Amino acid sequence: MPKLFTPLQLRDVELKNRLVLSPMCQYSAEDGLANDWHLVHLGSRAVGGAGLIIFEATAVCAEGRISAQDLGLWDESQIAPLKRIVDFIHAQGSVAGVQLAHAGRKASKTAPWAGDIQTDSEEGGWQTVSASPEPFNEGDTVPHELSECDIQGLIVDFRNAALRALDAGFKVVEIHAAHGYLIHQFLSPLSNKRTDEYGGSFANRIRLLLEIVNAVRDVWPHNLPLFVRISASDWVEGGWSIEDSVLLSQKLKQSRRVDLIDCSSGGIVPGVHIPAGPGYQVGFAAEIKKQANILTGAVGIITSAEAAEEVLEQAQADLVFLGREMLRDPYFPMHAARALKHDLVWPQQYERAKRAL
Repeated sequence: MPKLFTPLQLRDVELKNRLVLSPMCQYSAEDGLANDWHLVHLGSRAVGGAGLIIFEATAVCAEGRISAQDLGLWDESQIAPLKRIVDFIHAQGSVAGVQLAHAGRKASKTAPWAGDIQTDSEEGGWQTVSASPEPFNEGDTVPHELSECDIQGLIVDFRNAALRALDAGFKVVEIHAAHGYLIHQFLSPLSNKRTDEYGGSFANRIRLLLEIVNAVRDVWPHNLPLFVRISASDWVEGGWSIEDSVLLSQKLKQSRRVDLIDCSSGGIVPGVHIPAGPGYQVGFAAEIKKQANILTGAVGIITSAEAAEEVLEQAQADLVFLGREMLRDPYFPMHAARALKHDLVWPQQYERAKRAL
């Protein structure tokens, strides 16, 4: 059997295969509420055979949304629409996960097709926050520097969102600490200029993430897995590095509270040249897996069954996260199984199409 289609046990949750729908914002919600677009978008990938479906960056508070059209879990009313989708995904034999997030200084933006522009209160936007009062782009609103009291409130927001995720039926939670969003803004010395216990040294800059992990794990059941997505490198000299990522991952491994590191990169400052190409971030997952002895997920322009299988064959990662390729092909797992000559079980409603191959 191809490694891509071997199950993976994560605490009491079994993934039927190693293919994951990577969380991707849809900019299609209103007041943080999931709707039919999310049902069809996420549900079709479950029908297509992905082992794990991770919902897009879901804000832990209204101010943490990237855009006004992001999903949220800051209010009880947001649970039921999510549960409808979660239940459908589980009925297809896939596992539903959610990425809990706060955008920090990269919040209050329009959708990409509306210009990806930061808006102010007069345009329906809101005050952004960050580790330090430094905007992402020149001309952006100067973010409010979070006080230590604000930080404690933020940690509670993540905790409460995790409880709502449990009520919605999710079986995996991923904490978003990548792509230049709030937690990453604390991790990277390029954005964190603080002089208190949340800034300066490596130990201080990772403090917020560790405290969020602890707060979430305190309410997230022991039998359910917890992931952390990181940007393994800022791709900038003097920024967060793969060496930092290994040290962080070692601490998360030692805590026994995190099960997998989802290894992406970049996003902390604009204008950075990233040498993107097929599998360009897989090496980060491999290095962290090797040096920290923790499960990892590989991402980054993985577009074929053969490339995904090679990641696993070479023990570079334990899961393969697919983003844009899954947008192009919701049925990638079915097509990958055919390419790797594996007899994947199809939904019975589609069996007659399989038999014609």
